[in-house]
Amino acid sequence: MLPKLNPAIRGKPLLNHRHTRLASGLLAVLAACLALALGAAGHEIPNDVRINAFVKPAGNRLEVLVRLPLAAAIDVEFPARGGGYLDLSRAEEALRSAAKLYLSDKIEAFENGVALPQPRILNAVASLPSDRSFGSYEEALAHVQGPPLADQQDLYWNQLMLDVLLEYPIASEHSDFAISFPVDRLGRNVTTTLRFLAPGGVTRAFEYQGDPGVIYLDPSWRQAALSFVVAGFWHILEGTDHLLFLACLVIPFRRLRTLLVIITSFTVAHSITLFASAFGFAPDALWFPPLIETLIAITIVYMALENIVYEAMGSDTKGVVSRRWVMAFAFGLVHGFGFSFVLRETLQFAGDHLLTSLLAFNIGVEIGQLAVLLVLIPALGLLFRYVIPERVGIIIISALVAHTAWHWMLERAEQLAKFPLPRLDAAFAASAMRGLIAALLLAAGLWLVSGWLKRWMRGDLSTPIPEPVETRRETAAR
Repeated sequence: MLPKLNPAIRGKPLLNHRHTRLASGLLAVLAACLALALGAAGHEIPNDVRINAFVKPAGNRLEVLVRLPLAAAIDVEFPARGGGYLDLSRAEEALRSAAKLYLSDKIEAFENGVALPQPRILNAVASLPSDRSFGSYEEALAHVQGPPLADQQDLYWNQLMLDVLLEYPIASEHSDFAISFPVDRLGRNVTTTLRFLAPGGVTRAFEYQGDPGVIYLDPSWRQAALSFVVAGFWHILEGTDHLLFLACLVIPFRRLRTLLVIITSFTVAHSITLFASAFGFAPDALWFPPLIETLIAITIVYMALENIVYEAMGSDTKGVVSRRWVMAFAFGLVHGFGFSFVLRETLQFAGDHLLTSLLAFNIGVEIGQLAVLLVLIPALGLLFRYVIPERVGIIIISALVAHTAWHWMLERAEQLAKFPLPRLDAAFAASAMRGLIAALLLAAGLWLVSGWLKRWMRGDLSTPIPEPVETRRETAAR
Protein backbone atom coordinates (compact mmCIF):
# COMPACT_ATOMS: atom_id res chain seq x y z
CA MET A 1 0.00 0.00 0.00
CA LEU A 2 1.39 3.32 -1.03
CA PRO A 3 1.88 5.95 1.66
CA LYS A 4 -0.49 8.89 1.64
CA LEU A 5 0.94 12.16 0.52
CA ASN A 6 0.75 15.22 2.70
CA PRO A 7 -2.03 17.48 1.38
CA ALA A 8 0.42 20.34 1.29
CA ILE A 9 2.51 18.58 -1.32
CA ARG A 10 -0.10 16.43 -3.06
CA GLY A 11 0.02 17.00 -6.79
CA LYS A 12 3.59 18.37 -6.65
CA PRO A 13 6.68 16.55 -7.91
CA LEU A 14 8.39 14.48 -5.20
CA LEU A 15 11.71 16.00 -6.23
CA ASN A 16 10.50 19.42 -5.11
CA HIS A 17 9.54 17.94 -1.75
CA ARG A 18 13.08 16.58 -1.38
CA HIS A 19 14.47 19.98 -2.20
CA THR A 20 12.20 21.48 0.43
CA ARG A 21 13.46 19.04 3.05
CA LEU A 22 17.07 19.70 2.00
CA ALA A 23 16.54 23.43 2.27
CA SER A 24 14.98 22.99 5.70
CA GLY A 25 17.98 20.95 6.81
CA LEU A 26 20.40 23.56 5.55
CA LEU A 27 18.48 26.29 7.34
CA ALA A 28 18.64 24.27 10.55
CA VAL A 29 22.39 23.85 10.17
CA LEU A 30 22.84 27.56 9.50
CA ALA A 31 20.73 28.40 12.50
CA ALA A 32 22.85 26.12 14.70
CA CYS A 33 26.06 27.69 13.39
CA LEU A 34 24.63 31.14 14.05
CA ALA A 35 23.72 30.15 17.59
CA LEU A 36 27.21 28.80 18.19
CA ALA A 37 28.75 31.96 16.77
CA LEU A 38 26.58 34.14 19.00
CA GLY A 39 27.45 31.99 21.98
CA ALA A 40 31.16 32.19 21.18
CA ALA A 41 30.91 35.95 20.82
CA GLY A 42 29.42 36.11 24.32
CA HIS A 43 32.13 33.86 25.76
CA GLU A 44 35.31 34.86 24.00
CA ILE A 45 38.63 33.22 24.79
CA PRO A 46 40.60 35.65 26.99
CA ASN A 47 43.84 37.07 25.68
CA ASP A 48 46.02 36.69 28.78
CA VAL A 49 45.50 33.97 31.36
CA ARG A 50 47.66 33.40 34.44
CA ILE A 51 47.49 30.10 36.29
CA ASN A 52 48.96 29.38 39.73
CA ALA A 53 49.51 25.84 40.93
CA PHE A 54 51.07 23.90 43.81
CA VAL A 55 52.05 20.22 43.72
CA LYS A 56 52.77 18.53 47.05
CA PRO A 57 53.23 14.81 47.81
CA ALA A 58 52.08 13.96 51.31
CA GLY A 59 52.01 10.36 52.53
CA ASN A 60 49.97 8.28 50.09
CA ARG A 61 48.45 11.18 48.17
CA LEU A 62 49.61 13.85 45.75
CA GLU A 63 47.82 17.15 46.22
CA VAL A 64 47.49 19.61 43.34
CA LEU A 65 46.14 23.10 44.04
CA VAL A 66 45.23 25.19 40.99
CA ARG A 67 43.88 28.70 40.51
CA LEU A 68 42.70 29.91 37.11
CA PRO A 69 40.34 32.70 35.99
CA LEU A 70 36.75 31.62 35.48
CA ALA A 71 36.71 33.73 32.30
CA ALA A 72 38.73 30.91 30.69
CA ALA A 73 35.91 28.40 31.34
CA ILE A 74 33.94 29.45 28.26
CA ASP A 75 32.36 26.01 27.70
CA VAL A 76 30.56 25.94 31.06
CA GLU A 77 27.21 27.62 31.74
CA PHE A 78 27.11 29.22 35.20
CA PRO A 79 23.78 29.88 36.94
CA ALA A 80 22.79 33.52 37.06
CA ARG A 81 20.26 35.57 38.97
CA GLY A 82 18.84 39.06 38.48
CA GLY A 83 21.21 41.49 36.82
CA GLY A 84 23.30 38.66 35.35
CA TYR A 85 25.17 38.07 38.61
CA LEU A 86 26.51 34.62 39.46
CA ASP A 87 24.09 32.68 41.64
CA LEU A 88 26.59 31.37 44.16
CA SER A 89 23.98 29.27 45.94
CA ARG A 90 23.60 27.09 42.80
CA ALA A 91 27.13 27.39 41.38
CA GLU A 92 28.82 24.38 43.01
CA GLU A 93 27.88 21.93 40.27
CA ALA A 94 29.03 24.29 37.52
CA LEU A 95 32.32 24.98 39.34
CA ARG A 96 32.99 21.24 39.65
CA SER A 97 32.12 20.76 35.98
CA ALA A 98 34.68 23.44 35.06
CA ALA A 99 37.27 21.81 37.33
CA LYS A 100 36.67 18.45 35.66
CA LEU A 101 36.60 19.76 32.10
CA TYR A 102 39.69 21.97 32.30
CA LEU A 103 41.80 20.36 35.03
CA SER A 104 41.13 16.80 36.20
CA ASP A 105 40.44 15.57 32.65
CA LYS A 106 43.50 17.35 31.25
CA ILE A 107 46.25 17.16 33.87
CA GLU A 108 48.33 13.97 33.83
CA ALA A 109 50.51 13.05 36.79
CA PHE A 110 53.21 10.36 36.82
CA GLU A 111 54.86 8.46 39.66
CA ASN A 112 58.17 6.80 38.78
CA GLY A 113 57.25 7.04 35.11
CA VAL A 114 53.80 5.42 35.51
CA ALA A 115 50.66 7.45 34.84
CA LEU A 116 48.45 7.95 37.89
CA PRO A 117 44.67 7.49 37.72
CA GLN A 118 42.41 10.50 37.34
CA PRO A 119 42.35 12.67 40.47
CA ARG A 120 39.46 13.30 42.82
CA ILE A 121 38.10 16.83 42.94
CA LEU A 122 38.07 17.52 46.66
CA ASN A 123 37.08 21.18 46.45
CA ALA A 124 36.17 23.68 43.74
CA VAL A 125 35.34 27.20 44.91
CA ALA A 126 34.98 30.66 43.40
CA SER A 127 37.25 33.40 44.69
CA LEU A 128 37.58 37.14 44.34
CA PRO A 129 40.41 38.32 42.07
CA SER A 130 41.71 40.38 45.01
CA ASP A 131 42.28 37.23 47.08
CA ARG A 132 46.00 36.70 47.84
CA SER A 133 45.86 33.25 49.42
CA PHE A 134 47.84 31.59 46.60
CA GLY A 135 50.98 33.31 47.80
CA SER A 136 51.82 30.14 49.75
CA TYR A 137 50.66 26.54 49.75
CA GLU A 138 49.38 26.64 53.34
CA GLU A 139 47.26 29.76 52.75
CA ALA A 140 45.91 28.42 49.46
CA LEU A 141 44.95 25.06 51.03
CA ALA A 142 43.20 26.77 53.95
CA HIS A 143 41.35 29.05 51.55
CA VAL A 144 40.12 26.25 49.26
CA GLN A 145 38.96 24.18 52.24
CA GLY A 146 37.37 27.20 53.92
CA PRO A 147 33.86 28.65 53.62
CA PRO A 148 32.67 29.73 50.14
CA LEU A 149 31.77 33.26 49.10
CA ALA A 150 28.59 34.70 50.54
CA ASP A 151 25.53 34.10 48.33
CA GLN A 152 24.27 37.70 48.45
CA GLN A 153 27.34 39.23 46.77
CA ASP A 154 26.72 40.76 43.34
CA LEU A 155 29.50 39.22 41.22
CA TYR A 156 29.80 38.37 37.54
CA TRP A 157 31.09 34.85 36.83
CA ASN A 158 33.83 35.98 34.39
CA GLN A 159 35.33 38.33 37.00
CA LEU A 160 36.05 35.56 39.52
CA MET A 161 38.75 32.95 40.01
CA LEU A 162 38.33 29.17 40.21
CA ASP A 163 40.32 27.47 42.97
CA VAL A 164 40.53 23.68 42.83
CA LEU A 165 42.07 21.00 45.06
CA LEU A 166 42.84 17.70 43.30
CA GLU A 167 44.10 14.52 44.94
CA TYR A 168 45.98 11.61 43.32
CA PRO A 169 46.66 8.29 45.08
CA ILE A 170 50.42 7.51 45.20
CA ALA A 171 52.64 4.76 46.63
CA SER A 172 55.16 7.03 48.37
CA GLU A 173 55.81 10.72 48.78
CA HIS A 174 59.48 10.06 48.01
CA SER A 175 58.83 8.81 44.46
CA ASP A 176 59.88 10.64 41.32
CA PHE A 177 56.97 12.74 40.10
CA ALA A 178 56.20 14.36 36.77
CA ILE A 179 53.19 16.29 35.53
CA SER A 180 51.72 17.32 32.20
CA PHE A 181 49.72 20.53 32.42
CA PRO A 182 48.14 21.20 28.98
CA VAL A 183 46.29 24.40 29.78
CA ASP A 184 47.37 26.43 26.75
CA ARG A 185 43.85 26.26 25.26
CA LEU A 186 42.47 28.34 28.13
CA GLY A 187 43.63 31.56 26.50
CA ARG A 188 45.66 33.02 23.68
CA ASN A 189 48.61 33.65 26.02
CA VAL A 190 48.73 31.36 29.05
CA THR A 191 51.38 31.80 31.74
CA THR A 192 51.67 29.13 34.42
CA THR A 193 53.47 29.43 37.74
CA LEU A 194 53.98 25.95 39.17
CA ARG A 195 55.60 25.22 42.54
CA PHE A 196 56.60 21.73 43.65
CA LEU A 197 56.96 21.21 47.39
CA ALA A 198 59.30 18.24 47.88
CA PRO A 199 59.07 16.21 51.11
CA GLY A 200 62.45 17.50 52.28
CA GLY A 201 61.19 21.07 52.37
CA VAL A 202 62.77 22.14 49.07
CA THR A 203 60.50 24.15 46.74
CA ARG A 204 61.09 24.12 42.99
CA ALA A 205 59.41 26.92 41.07
CA PHE A 206 58.58 26.84 37.36
CA GLU A 207 57.14 29.59 35.19
CA TYR A 208 56.45 28.93 31.54
CA GLN A 209 54.29 29.89 28.58
CA GLY A 210 51.83 27.53 26.93
CA ASP A 211 52.34 23.78 27.18
CA PRO A 212 55.95 22.60 27.73
CA GLY A 213 54.96 18.92 27.78
CA VAL A 214 55.84 16.59 30.64
CA ILE A 215 57.63 18.40 33.48
CA TYR A 216 59.91 16.36 35.74
CA LEU A 217 59.35 18.02 39.09
CA ASP A 218 62.64 16.78 40.59
CA PRO A 219 64.49 15.30 37.60
CA SER A 220 67.36 12.84 37.74
CA TRP A 221 70.42 13.63 35.66
CA ARG A 222 69.29 11.10 33.03
CA GLN A 223 65.86 12.71 32.72
CA ALA A 224 67.37 16.19 32.52
CA ALA A 225 69.97 15.10 29.95
CA LEU A 226 67.43 13.39 27.71
CA SER A 227 64.96 16.26 27.77
CA PHE A 228 67.66 18.84 26.99
CA VAL A 229 69.14 16.75 24.16
CA VAL A 230 65.68 16.68 22.60
CA ALA A 231 65.24 20.42 23.21
CA GLY A 232 68.56 21.24 21.56
CA PHE A 233 67.83 19.01 18.58
CA TRP A 234 64.46 20.59 17.86
CA HIS A 235 65.74 24.09 18.51
CA ILE A 236 68.27 23.89 15.69
CA LEU A 237 65.70 22.34 13.33
CA GLU A 238 63.10 25.02 14.13
CA GLY A 239 65.57 27.93 14.06
CA THR A 240 65.35 29.17 10.49
CA ASP A 241 68.03 31.82 10.95
CA HIS A 242 70.54 29.30 12.33
CA LEU A 243 69.79 26.88 9.48
CA LEU A 244 70.31 29.55 6.83
CA PHE A 245 73.61 30.58 8.40
CA LEU A 246 74.73 26.95 8.51
CA ALA A 247 73.80 26.52 4.85
CA CYS A 248 75.74 29.62 3.77
CA LEU A 249 78.67 28.45 5.86
CA VAL A 250 79.10 25.12 4.08
CA ILE A 251 77.61 25.56 0.58
CA PRO A 252 80.97 26.16 -1.16
CA PHE A 253 82.77 23.36 0.75
CA ARG A 254 81.68 19.76 0.73
CA ARG A 255 84.92 17.92 1.54
CA LEU A 256 84.94 16.09 4.85
CA ARG A 257 88.07 17.64 6.36
CA THR A 258 87.09 21.19 5.46
CA LEU A 259 83.56 20.72 6.76
CA LEU A 260 84.89 19.21 9.96
CA VAL A 261 87.07 22.23 10.69
CA ILE A 262 84.40 24.82 9.86
CA ILE A 263 81.60 23.12 11.80
CA THR A 264 83.88 22.39 14.76
CA SER A 265 84.92 26.04 14.85
CA PHE A 266 81.28 27.14 14.82
CA THR A 267 80.40 24.57 17.52
CA VAL A 268 83.20 25.56 19.87
CA ALA A 269 82.33 29.24 19.51
CA HIS A 270 78.62 28.98 20.21
CA SER A 271 79.34 26.60 23.10
CA ILE A 272 81.54 29.25 24.73
CA THR A 273 78.91 31.98 24.70
CA LEU A 274 76.11 29.53 25.52
CA PHE A 275 77.88 28.46 28.71
CA ALA A 276 78.96 32.02 29.50
CA SER A 277 75.37 33.24 29.26
CA ALA A 278 74.02 30.34 31.33
CA PHE A 279 76.45 31.16 34.16
CA GLY A 280 75.64 34.87 34.13
CA PHE A 281 78.57 36.23 32.11
CA ALA A 282 76.37 38.04 29.60
CA PRO A 283 74.51 41.37 29.79
CA ASP A 284 70.98 41.08 31.17
CA ALA A 285 69.84 44.43 29.76
CA LEU A 286 66.65 44.59 27.70
CA TRP A 287 68.53 45.79 24.62
CA PHE A 288 70.85 42.77 24.51
CA PRO A 289 68.48 40.12 23.00
CA PRO A 290 67.33 42.35 20.10
CA LEU A 291 70.97 43.34 19.51
CA ILE A 292 71.99 39.69 19.20
CA GLU A 293 69.02 38.90 16.93
CA THR A 294 70.05 41.79 14.67
CA LEU A 295 73.66 40.62 14.63
CA ILE A 296 72.56 37.09 13.74
CA ALA A 297 70.77 38.46 10.68
CA ILE A 298 73.89 40.45 9.78
CA THR A 299 76.06 37.31 9.97
CA ILE A 300 73.75 35.57 7.51
CA VAL A 301 73.80 38.53 5.10
CA TYR A 302 77.59 38.76 5.29
CA MET A 303 78.16 35.05 4.72
CA ALA A 304 75.76 34.95 1.78
CA LEU A 305 77.36 38.01 0.16
CA GLU A 306 80.82 36.55 0.67
CA ASN A 307 79.74 33.40 -1.17
CA ILE A 308 78.38 35.49 -4.04
CA VAL A 309 81.50 37.65 -4.33
CA TYR A 310 83.96 34.77 -4.27
CA GLU A 311 81.97 32.71 -6.77
CA ALA A 312 81.48 35.68 -9.11
CA MET A 313 85.19 36.53 -9.00
CA GLY A 314 86.24 32.91 -9.37
CA SER A 315 88.55 33.23 -6.35
CA ASP A 316 90.68 30.35 -5.18
CA THR A 317 88.87 28.09 -2.72
CA LYS A 318 91.99 27.75 -0.58
CA GLY A 319 91.91 31.44 0.23
CA VAL A 320 88.27 31.26 1.24
CA VAL A 321 88.75 28.22 3.48
CA SER A 322 91.75 29.74 5.24
CA ARG A 323 89.49 32.43 6.69
CA ARG A 324 86.06 30.77 6.64
CA TRP A 325 86.74 28.82 9.82
CA VAL A 326 87.77 32.08 11.55
CA MET A 327 84.51 33.72 10.46
CA ALA A 328 82.61 30.65 11.62
CA PHE A 329 84.19 31.02 15.05
CA ALA A 330 83.53 34.76 15.29
CA PHE A 331 79.93 34.47 14.14
CA GLY A 332 79.41 31.36 16.27
CA LEU A 333 79.98 33.50 19.35
CA VAL A 334 76.98 35.61 18.32
CA HIS A 335 74.78 32.58 17.58
CA GLY A 336 75.66 31.08 20.96
CA PHE A 337 73.98 34.02 22.67
CA GLY A 338 70.95 33.40 20.47
CA PHE A 339 70.83 29.78 21.66
CA SER A 340 71.08 30.97 25.27
CA PHE A 341 67.90 33.08 25.02
CA VAL A 342 65.90 29.93 24.33
CA LEU A 343 67.77 28.01 27.00
CA ARG A 344 67.09 30.58 29.71
CA GLU A 345 63.43 29.61 29.96
CA THR A 346 64.10 25.87 29.87
CA LEU A 347 66.94 25.73 32.42
CA GLN A 348 64.32 25.86 35.17
CA PHE A 349 63.48 22.26 34.22
CA ALA A 350 67.08 21.10 34.84
CA GLY A 351 66.66 20.63 38.60
CA ASP A 352 70.08 20.28 40.24
CA HIS A 353 71.76 19.31 36.96
CA LEU A 354 72.65 22.64 35.36
CA LEU A 355 75.97 21.57 33.83
CA THR A 356 74.55 18.26 32.62
CA SER A 357 71.62 20.04 31.00
CA LEU A 358 73.90 22.56 29.28
CA LEU A 359 76.07 19.80 27.84
CA ALA A 360 73.00 17.84 26.79
CA PHE A 361 71.44 20.86 25.07
CA ASN A 362 74.69 21.46 23.21
CA ILE A 363 74.84 17.81 22.16
CA GLY A 364 71.28 18.08 20.89
CA VAL A 365 72.21 21.14 18.84
CA GLU A 366 75.17 19.29 17.31
CA ILE A 367 73.04 16.26 16.49
CA GLY A 368 70.57 18.59 14.78
CA GLN A 369 73.38 20.25 12.81
CA LEU A 370 74.72 16.87 11.69
CA ALA A 371 71.24 15.77 10.64
CA VAL A 372 70.88 18.93 8.56
CA LEU A 373 74.28 18.44 6.93
CA LEU A 374 73.58 14.78 6.17
CA VAL A 375 70.59 15.94 4.13
CA LEU A 376 72.00 19.22 2.78
CA ILE A 377 75.36 18.04 1.42
CA PRO A 378 74.05 15.17 -0.75
CA ALA A 379 71.15 17.35 -1.92
CA LEU A 380 73.54 20.08 -3.02
CA GLY A 381 75.71 17.51 -4.77
CA LEU A 382 72.75 16.21 -6.76
CA LEU A 383 71.52 19.74 -7.50
CA PHE A 384 74.87 20.93 -8.83
CA ARG A 385 75.46 17.77 -10.81
CA TYR A 386 72.13 17.32 -12.58
CA VAL A 387 70.16 20.59 -12.35
CA ILE A 388 72.35 23.68 -12.35
CA PRO A 389 76.08 24.45 -12.61
CA GLU A 390 77.72 24.65 -9.21
CA ARG A 391 78.93 28.24 -9.41
CA VAL A 392 75.59 29.55 -10.64
CA GLY A 393 73.74 27.48 -8.04
CA ILE A 394 75.83 28.83 -5.16
CA ILE A 395 75.24 32.41 -6.32
CA ILE A 396 71.47 31.93 -6.67
CA ILE A 397 71.03 30.17 -3.33
CA SER A 398 73.20 32.71 -1.53
CA ALA A 399 71.31 35.60 -3.13
CA LEU A 400 67.98 34.19 -1.94
CA VAL A 401 69.34 33.75 1.57
CA ALA A 402 70.82 37.26 1.56
CA HIS A 403 67.47 38.71 0.47
CA THR A 404 65.63 36.97 3.30
CA ALA A 405 68.20 37.85 5.94
CA TRP A 406 68.33 41.46 4.78
CA HIS A 407 64.65 41.91 5.62
CA TRP A 408 65.20 40.21 8.98
CA MET A 409 68.06 42.59 9.67
CA LEU A 410 65.94 45.66 8.94
CA GLU A 411 63.00 44.43 11.03
CA ARG A 412 65.20 43.48 13.98
CA ALA A 413 67.15 46.72 13.78
CA GLU A 414 63.85 48.58 13.95
CA GLN A 415 62.96 46.68 17.13
CA LEU A 416 66.42 47.34 18.57
CA ALA A 417 66.04 51.08 17.95
CA LYS A 418 63.08 51.15 20.35
CA PHE A 419 65.37 50.42 23.31
CA PRO A 420 67.38 53.23 24.91
CA LEU A 421 71.16 53.18 24.56
CA PRO A 422 73.09 51.76 27.54
CA ARG A 423 74.28 54.28 30.09
CA LEU A 424 78.00 54.95 29.92
CA ASP A 425 78.63 54.49 33.62
CA ALA A 426 81.12 52.52 35.73
CA ALA A 427 79.09 49.31 35.49
CA PHE A 428 79.03 49.53 31.69
CA ALA A 429 82.77 50.24 31.58
CA ALA A 430 83.50 47.22 33.80
CA SER A 431 81.32 44.99 31.64
CA ALA A 432 82.99 46.30 28.47
CA MET A 433 86.42 45.64 29.99
CA ARG A 434 85.50 42.04 30.81
CA GLY A 435 84.24 41.58 27.27
CA LEU A 436 87.44 43.04 25.83
CA ILE A 437 89.61 40.72 27.94
CA ALA A 438 87.55 37.73 26.83
CA ALA A 439 87.87 38.82 23.19
CA LEU A 440 91.66 39.13 23.51
CA LEU A 441 91.91 35.65 25.06
CA LEU A 442 89.83 34.19 22.25
CA ALA A 443 91.93 35.99 19.63
CA ALA A 444 95.10 34.58 21.19
CA GLY A 445 93.61 31.09 21.08
CA LEU A 446 92.71 31.51 17.42
CA TRP A 447 96.24 32.65 16.61
CA LEU A 448 97.71 29.61 18.35
CA VAL A 449 95.65 27.09 16.40
CA SER A 450 95.45 28.91 13.06
CA GLY A 451 98.82 27.76 11.76
CA TRP A 452 98.20 24.11 12.54
CA LEU A 453 94.69 24.21 11.02
CA LYS A 454 95.94 25.79 7.81
CA ARG A 455 98.50 23.02 7.36
CA TRP A 456 95.96 20.34 8.20
CA MET A 457 93.35 21.69 5.78
CA ARG A 458 95.93 22.20 3.02
CA GLY A 459 96.19 18.45 2.59
CA ASP A 460 92.46 18.22 2.03
CA LEU A 461 92.38 21.08 -0.45
CA SER A 462 95.31 19.75 -2.46
CA THR A 463 93.65 16.33 -2.87
CA PRO A 464 91.20 16.17 -5.77
CA ILE A 465 87.80 14.60 -5.17
CA PRO A 466 87.64 11.11 -6.72
CA GLU A 467 85.64 10.54 -9.90
CA PRO A 468 82.88 10.83 -10.94
CA VAL A 469 82.57 14.10 -8.96
CA GLU A 470 84.72 16.90 -10.36
CA THR A 471 85.79 20.08 -8.63
CA ARG A 472 84.25 23.26 -9.96
CA ARG A 473 87.70 24.76 -10.56
CA GLU A 474 88.61 21.93 -12.95
CA THR A 475 85.21 22.24 -14.65
CA ALA A 476 85.67 26.00 -15.08
CA ALA A 477 89.15 25.47 -16.57
CA ARG A 478 87.75 23.10 -19.21
